Amino acid sequence: MAPDGERPERESYGEVVLKSRLRAALERVNPELPTVAIDEAMRKVLTPESPALIENNRRFHRLLTDGVDVSWMGPEGERHGKVWLLDVEHPENNDWLAVNQFTAIENKKERRPDVVLFLNGLPLVVIELKNPGTAQATIRHAWQQLQTYKREIPSLFTYNALLVVSDGMQARFGTLTSGWDRFMPWRTIDGDDLYREPGNERQSEGVVQAGMTTLIRGMFEPWRFQDYSLNFITFEDDGTCIAKKAAGYHQYHAVNQALGSTLTACGIEAAPGLLYARFTEAEKADPFAIREVGSATEFGSRRAGVIWHTQGSGKSLSMVFYAGKVIRHPAMRHPTLVVLTDRNDLDKQLFMTFSNNRQLLRQTPAQAESRAHLRELLQVASGGVIFTTVQKFFPETKGEAHPCLSKRSNIVVIADEAHRSQYDFIDGFARHMRDALPNASFIGFTGTPIEKADKNTRAVFGDYISIYDIQRAVEDGATVPIYYESRLAKIELDESEKPRIDEAFEDITEAEEDEARRQRLRSKWASIEALVGAERRLELVAGDLVNHWERRREAMLGKGMIVCMSRRICVEMYKAITALRPDWHSDDDSRGKVKVVMTGSASDPFDWQPHIRNKAGRDVLARRFKDPDDPLDLVIVRDMWLTGFDVPPLHTMYIDKPMGGHNLMQAIARVNRVFRDKPGGLVVDYIGIADSLKRALAVYAESGGRGQATIDQAEAVAVMKEKYEVVGGILHGFDYRSLLTGSPSERLQGIAEAMDFILAQEDGKKRYLQAVAALSKAFALAVPHEEALAIRDEVGLFQEIRASLIKATVSSAERTPEDIEAAVRQLVSQAVAGREVVDIFAAAGLEKPDISILSDQFLAEVRELPQKNLAVETLRKLIRDEIRVCLKKNVVQSRAFSELLERALNKYHNRAIEAAQVIEELIAIAKQMREAARRGEKLGLSEDEAAFYDALASNDSAVQVLGDETLKEIAHELVERVRGSVSVDWSKRENARAQLRVLVKRILRKYGYPPDKREQATELVLEQTEVLCDDWMVAG
Repeated sequence: MAPDGERPERESYGEVVLKSRLRAALERVNPELPTVAIDEAMRKVLTPESPALIENNRRFHRLLTDGVDVSWMGPEGERHGKVWLLDVEHPENNDWLAVNQFTAIENKKERRPDVVLFLNGLPLVVIELKNPGTAQATIRHAWQQLQTYKREIPSLFTYNALLVVSDGMQARFGTLTSGWDRFMPWRTIDGDDLYREPGNERQSEGVVQAGMTTLIRGMFEPWRFQDYSLNFITFEDDGTCIAKKAAGYHQYHAVNQALGSTLTACGIEAAPGLLYARFTEAEKADPFAIREVGSATEFGSRRAGVIWHTQGSGKSLSMVFYAGKVIRHPAMRHPTLVVLTDRNDLDKQLFMTFSNNRQLLRQTPAQAESRAHLRELLQVASGGVIFTTVQKFFPETKGEAHPCLSKRSNIVVIADEAHRSQYDFIDGFARHMRDALPNASFIGFTGTPIEKADKNTRAVFGDYISIYDIQRAVEDGATVPIYYESRLAKIELDESEKPRIDEAFEDITEAEEDEARRQRLRSKWASIEALVGAERRLELVAGDLVNHWERRREAMLGKGMIVCMSRRICVEMYKAITALRPDWHSDDDSRGKVKVVMTGSASDPFDWQPHIRNKAGRDVLARRFKDPDDPLDLVIVRDMWLTGFDVPPLHTMYIDKPMGGHNLMQAIARVNRVFRDKPGGLVVDYIGIADSLKRALAVYAESGGRGQATIDQAEAVAVMKEKYEVVGGILHGFDYRSLLTGSPSERLQGIAEAMDFILAQEDGKKRYLQAVAALSKAFALAVPHEEALAIRDEVGLFQEIRASLIKATVSSAERTPEDIEAAVRQLVSQAVAGREVVDIFAAAGLEKPDISILSDQFLAEVRELPQKNLAVETLRKLIRDEIRVCLKKNVVQSRAFSELLERALNKYHNRAIEAAQVIEELIAIAKQMREAARRGEKLGLSEDEAAFYDALASNDSAVQVLGDETLKEIAHELVERVRGSVSVDWSKRENARAQLRVLVKRILRKYGYPPDKREQATELVLEQTEVLCDDWMVAG
């Protein structure tokens, strides 16, 4: 199907759409439309409108899901219609094609993704594969290659729905904008049975099956892939950037189950498996009805159920996907969705999420500003996504019945965090809702479980539809684990000064979820607040917290949040912290390292006023806090930002406030978001929430949840110690501790000796690099525990040795993204402050050489190095890097030197020769390469001519028959004539290759090149031409 193939389907390698297949599909799917309409649709699909890839991708996705608007002149005048790109009623009517090694050329860059999946000629999926048997060929390397493809051949990705990377055993998928941390596994085929990847220690549940098998069968079954592509991909646009997001397997299956449950609850009999083709102006039908789902929902019960997906696993986005499917389902007949929260800040946050994803909803959500506005919004005859707080459903006067606002049965109330205390079922919420919307159906989404004894919530919403718990979320990489550390013992207070964990404390903890109840207990609250906010106590807490945070911040890039009991304490905590660290303060909201985030009014005390901001001011701080590179590291809050506020870089939460139940679970989940290489979050307890955590976990376990809400930091310390022992075992027999106290020069020399010691072991380098990487992550979780601080300097040394090994022995092409990015910045950045990463040449007392001008003196110095294994690695790296450079110029030379190098190293690794002997062989190779680099000059040839000369002279008989002078003439003519005959994509067009082959053979025949070797020489010349062609094209 290549342009120069036997059955070409593209005119050039710059085309990425198979136009003949696309046209045939459009005519097949839209038989009622004239040719001119198909022509216009083709033009719109094939013509990008923006210089930005993500904008073009979003535009194409809209064409894919909503059809292409076209107009044409008919006998009756101008006509309008839609051209649909897919036949969603009959997937088998579409053109499904997988292409291996699909070559694309753009801006003189040629790339060849492993597999491209085409649907009706459109390249919707790009798959990059790695060999599972090659240690360096990781799926993260595959992701890195996809990033290169996006930069160099962006046209291919204009039409992309999904990206996939796999080595067969492991598989991950993501979108154009997904970072590596958001490439996720697909672990189910039917939504019921789970599978786990071979060798994936994090996954504990399910039958073992190759990850790629599960992903292909679970996502790329034709019906499911169409459903997914049209309904489970969204472009979240917050006005500053566009993030393309795709549903995880838990979201996909939960939403489809919820749609089925909703239809049943609404009393709608939708045929299982029925696929609706397209929506028209009159009836905006979803392309899919749901297939059969196992649901306990009673027909017409108005109770659709509850989705419990643990915090941080994408609950808000699941609500968006659910809303999109309900809106598009034809049987729902333009439903109205009422999205319900219990607080204004949550209402605004969720409203923003829906607004940023309005393309999926195909309408702009509305936010009720008052009771009257809510009633006005609900008067509509159909449609609408309305956001409101539960308070707006209460009547103006207590005791009154709420007026009926709509009797329509296609209204769905979506409650966020559906559980008893939030919605006050006992005091009449359910009754008011039923009065206002007597025929509405209810569905709940929650990040925390409903208590088993809570019959009121089940009476309104029904039973669970889907559960995605902490254990599964951590296993899948959807969240990171949360660790718990108590710092109570560190605060040296008298018993009389400590907040007592008694009935009063528990009362106010439970009341924290209920403002009315909290008011009734305000005297108890006030007494606890006075103890918690005592000046001496706050000074002690602030001092400990500042030291703790500085050590955490050194260990990991990211953010911290301090939760205080009252606004007064927030302000006092700020004063105490900035008294210790004055440079953290700034009056300017765009500067400063710590801020208080709270609401207030002009009547509040004078010293509170600098911390009271309007919404715009708080938005400025929110943007700063979410930016991992902004110096705003710490925020102090009472209630704000504890629920529904997503800050992936946040890794530490300091709690100095009584909390319990759902509020506690939601608050601590702020630190469980995935971010780069963040290994986990940490909750630091200054007030004694351990019992509240235990009670919350008991409710969680009772409801069927698996996994721990928090993990005691002692477990992180235990893991750290285990990893520390592994590294110590590799260095056993080498006195590395002496390097901790030596002078800089002694440390430099010692690191070189440590590297030599590691390299002398079988697989020593590989084992050491892996062991220190694991220790570094474990250390970041354990710090600043005293046992972590005790080995801080040693970990710093281990990392210096690791960095030096990478720099000295791993060529740039072999380095993993983890090596290059060093995403988790360890505490040892302080331990090694003022020291640079060791350069192997500096460590050995050598000037770093340019191999092309290696002097005999340098080679002699390498020969005399006492660290023989390190000398071998030094030479190996230098020679291998130069061979890689040589390959871009001279195929014959690079091949010859590669063979020499591998032969010498194999003897060394097989212990056939000692280090000293292999050093001699490597020095000899280095000298040969030095001479080879000068050979062209001696022969009077240019670099390109020398490369062709070597290709011709690789045949001994040709040298004997023709001699050097004739071979030089041939090389000169080849460069001149071949260079004038090649074009950008000549090597991919068979006719161009054939013409060049004829030209080369003609030149060889002209000079009498031996016929028995002419064919081999011709192919070698063509291979050399491919290598040189890029430089020729750039040079013009």
